[in-house]
Amino acid sequence: MRTETRKAYAKLNLTLDILRRRPDGYHDLRMVMQAVSLHDTVTVTETAGPDIAVTCDQGDLPAGPGNIAWKAADRFFRDMDLPPRGLDIALEKHIPAQAGMAGGSADGAAVLRILRDWYAPDLPDAKLASIGAAVGSDVPFCVLGGTALAEGRGEILTPLPSLPECTILICKPDFGLSTPALFGRVRVEELKDRPDHAALTAALAAGDLSAVARNLKNVFEEVLTAEERREIAAIEKTMLDFGALGAVMTGSGPTVFGLWLSGETKGAAAAAERLRSRYSQVFPAEPV
Repeated sequence: MRTETRKAYAKLNLTLDILRRRPDGYHDLRMVMQAVSLHDTVTVTETAGPDIAVTCDQGDLPAGPGNIAWKAADRFFRDMDLPPRGLDIALEKHIPAQAGMAGGSADGAAVLRILRDWYAPDLPDAKLASIGAAVGSDVPFCVLGGTALAEGRGEILTPLPSLPECTILICKPDFGLSTPALFGRVRVEELKDRPDHAALTAALAAGDLSAVARNLKNVFEEVLTAEERREIAAIEKTMLDFGALGAVMTGSGPTVFGLWLSGETKGAAAAAERLRSRYSQVFPAEPV
């Protein structure tokens, strides 16, 4: 029986814009996503039976069809017209849950990459990403990784020049935000402070981290409650006070990240120390 372990990398949103509400109830988005070194570890093992089983070192996550890793494996066999295989999927979680960093989607993408290597090694990345799109909107990006413009629900991806080498600090405050509830607050026509994707793309192409940092933007910050906004703004200010070039909330939050020049490790470390005095989930990272 085969077994394989993969890293499942978190994603951050350098930008996030909401363009319109669609007839199907979803929203059309435009955003720039970045894979970062913070990761879960996913181990898949073939078993003798036909069933898929998921175990996790955090007991509050679903172990069956409610888990994205389970859905990804099931969808792979169905879309590839392959008979079901017995699998044990073990998740070692490090990406915080409900944090806007696609932790579940990253796990599902890692499962898809393992199964592709085992059962369909000639399957192109684009096809694997399309299988992932049926599992979750962030799964296609997590399959491809790197830096990309994501459109539609997030499944339409255009690779972009890599984020310049830098130090990233990630901080999740000790509360969660419901993605559906946050979308429910959005009135697209009332959003004012939208990202400049042309400027950000040009900054990436030039390898200009300062310009990238100036163009970090997430429209979800406009629909936070006053209390949520104070907490997010306080984390961003702490990062900026310790030398971050820019800081912003990622995804539907509430996680915040800041960018430092790669040599400015003292400032990032000092910010981490200050934030850890208040928050339990603070992580250093870098682009991958």
